[in-house]
Amino acid sequence: MAPEWVEAGRVPDLPPGRVILVMGPDDLRLAVCNVDGEIYAIEDVCTHDGGSLDQGELDGVEIECPRHGARFDVRTGEATLMPAVMPVQTYPVRIEGESIFVGTAPQAEPQAEG
Repeated sequence: MAPEWVEAGRVPDLPPGRVILVMGPDDLRLAVCNVDGEIYAIEDVCTHDGGSLDQGELDGVEIECPRHGARFDVRTGEATLMPAVMPVQTYPVRIEGESIFVGTAPQAEPQAEG
């Protein structure tokens, strides 16, 4: 099924190293991240304890949950630092002109290592 797309803002308003919260349908919370000019979208819920990842720090390709320091790769959703061990869901992103759109259908299921 093709994803529904929601407008997430404008590229100039999301400088590298920043994260914004975007709300999708059915209370879907998405953290939209700019990593050196590349835009990524992940579910805005830490798999360790449900913390809001958009409130965390983006360090390179990793975002840190502000509650307990779990980290996730925003490109793949992979959990990279405990206490989280399960990945977060990733979502497709497309750019049209200066507008950022995020698909509300998840990309392929992320895989936990091990």
